[in-house]
Amino acid sequence: MSYVVEVKRSARRVSPRAGAWVRDEGAVHDFDSKALARKWARRLSPPGRSVWVQDAPPHAQGAVDGYVVGGRRTPPRRDPDPGEQASLAEL
Repeated sequence: MSYVVEVKRSARRVSPRAGAWVRDEGAVHDFDSKALARKWARRLSPPGRSVWVQDAPPHAQGAVDGYVVGGRRTPPRRDPDPGEQASLAEL
């Protein structure tokens, strides 16, 4: 069973290696399994950033099974103590 992925723009922005792959090989890649696609995406991740495989949604009746995307998987942490608010009249 094969697993076909498309390298999206977000992955190319995060990873120069992903951009080079698309330039040299094209945006679509066929793997023997989803696990191999995930392993390949992890190798594309530069320090401090993430590139990962995301399944294509069921309604996307395309030729791919998933997408290689990049960015942050979780939003940045906010300060747990944002401070106190003051009324504009007090300023």
